[in-house]
This record gives sequence, structure tokens and C-alpha cells, in this order.
Amino acid sequence: MKYTIFAVLLIAIGANLSAQEDNQQKAPPCSEKEFHQFDFWLGEWDLTWGEEGETAGTGTNIVTRELGGCVIEENFSSNDETPFIGRSLSVYRPATGKWHQTWVDNNGGYLDFTGGFADGKMTLSREAERDGKKFLQRMVFYNITENTIDWNWEKSEDGGKTWELLWKIYYKRKS
Repeated sequence: MKYTIFAVLLIAIGANLSAQEDNQQKAPPCSEKEFHQFDFWLGEWDLTWGEEGETAGTGTNIVTRELGGCVIEENFSSNDETPFIGRSLSVYRPATGKWHQTWVDNNGGYLDFTGGFADGKMTLSREAERDGKKFLQRMVFYNITENTIDWNWEKSEDGGKTWELLWKIYYKRKS
């Protein structure tokens, strides 16, 4: 009987040690390099937009990593008298090899995007329809440095052959 209890204890201890070793060897969720492709966007930003040399609007954007580092959360607000406020959640999905973003705002807007990082740019796009007419929309983050980013909101009515710039935002990291 003593030997049976001792054998059971040894098996249990061995299984527990094996499980601990497995846990130590596994990387934490969302730690692969693709999950960090949006890290350039993290932080607090002052925003300006308008024609070259003229400021038509300003705002702020606070972008954080949430939910164990797996989700990028955006909190956008214009500085207008009646602010335009929006939130987005972005996540990289290894199954698709793409980033997925959902945007909602205080005008009742809901947009869903997919895309990725290539050639120094993060591009997220979607199909849209208005008045029975289909078109593409995309946002492009480019000219990315530690303290600045350019962001374009664009539309294509010819399946992505050409793009029309609708809104350009200049990001400057808050000091």
C-alpha cells in the first residue's frame, strides 16, 4: 500500500512539473511579431487636418494596447464645438493573416476593415454601398516615424484602380 501511494504521488508530481514546463515554454498570447505591427500608433496624439498650409480642424487620439496586449483600442475626438467622437478596436488574426478593425462613433457610424502592414504602410480597407452603388474605402497610415504619422481616408469607385483622397490627418505625438 505504501508503495502504491508513493507511486501515485510521484506520477502526480511528475505530471505537475511537466505542465509547469509546458507553460514556461509557451509564448504568451499575442506576442508574435505580427501582433506588434500597429505599435507605431500607440500613444497620445495631437491631430490636424485641412488643405496644405491651412488647418481646418484639430483633435486628439489616444491609442492603447488592451486585453492582455491582444487588442489596439483607439479613442478619437475632434476639438469642434460639437465633437466628433469615435472608438475603434483592432486585432491581428493569425487565421486570416490580417488585421481586423471595427469603428463606431457618436454619429451612429459603424465600419469594419481588414488589411495589413506592408512597404512601411498600414492599410485597412472595406467594401461599402450607398444609394445602391458599391465602392471601396480605405485608410492608410504612412510616413511613419516615432513622433509623426500621416493618415489618409480614401475612396475608390473603380475597384481600387484609382483612389480619391477624402480626408488627410497629420498625427504628432504629444510631448
